[in-house]
Amino acid sequence: MKRQTFTLLSVFLALAVALSACGTASPAESTVPTEEAGNSSSELSGTLSISGAFALYPMMTVWADEFSKLHPGVTFDVQGGGAGKGMTDTIAGAVDIGMISRTIKEEETAQGIFWVSVTKDAVFPIINTENPVAQQILEKGISQETFNKIYITGEITTWGEVVGDPTNTDPINIFTRSDAAGAAEQWSKYSGGAAQEDLLGIGVNGEPAMLDTVLKDPFGIGFGNLNSIFDLSNGNLVPGIIIPPLDINENGVADADEIYTVKEDAFGAVANGTYPSPPARFENLATLGKPEGLELIFIEWILTDGQQYLEAAGYVPLTPEQQAESLEKLK
Repeated sequence: MKRQTFTLLSVFLALAVALSACGTASPAESTVPTEEAGNSSSELSGTLSISGAFALYPMMTVWADEFSKLHPGVTFDVQGGGAGKGMTDTIAGAVDIGMISRTIKEEETAQGIFWVSVTKDAVFPIINTENPVAQQILEKGISQETFNKIYITGEITTWGEVVGDPTNTDPINIFTRSDAAGAAEQWSKYSGGAAQEDLLGIGVNGEPAMLDTVLKDPFGIGFGNLNSIFDLSNGNLVPGIIIPPLDINENGVADADEIYTVKEDAFGAVANGTYPSPPARFENLATLGKPEGLELIFIEWILTDGQQYLEAAGYVPLTPEQQAESLEKLK
């Protein structure tokens, strides 16, 4: 009897040890990366497809590159095409993330669009340095009412009318965007319109084409984003381009704080709010439904560590309060 009891006890002890060993996974078997193991970057993998606003495209390529350095297993497919394309692609499920450089519309949220703001920039009017009244414009500025009469109502058609010189009959060649663009919508709203379609002018496709078109036309007027009209390598305006000062207080004089000849001045005006909004605006990222998985991790990184890359690329970082608001939406 004692021998039988001892045998059964030995069996139970052996089973207990075996079950205990089975219940404890070794680090190599764990599918959850840990910082202690130092393998978090190698464990994160997948592909993110992103399309949309030309305004945010340059910044997104920087973010994608920096994130991939941290997580080599993650790859990106980033394409421009305009804010309209980004929204259409996102709603259709053709991409994971849309870059949207305008206000998100109610009908878009009704279709399941979720969005957060990730940075701020602005749209600026641009003219050619060879404009026949360039010096007068730099001295007087252009009022919001004048922009309205150029871009919305069409009442002003010559550069002489802009500066009050009836002897100058040089025509104003107006350029707008032919692609669905957040920049165009913002410029329309500043000029007194309600949507991009309210803008008069010849349509050009994309941000680079707008800049190139104005550079080739002394009588041309257009608009562009902060990071495209300044040479980020030296902070100066792209050669051949002038920003007509916005005569915000309508005193008929371009005041010192309304003149932007270097990126630092324009950047500061957008950051501190002295440059009006519109045409200053937030840049947004949109997803179909609340982001999860890799989408969520990437967007959270943009709103935290990713903010450090904005200023060098010509974008204004979110304030701590704005960061917190966007991060809270993701919870």
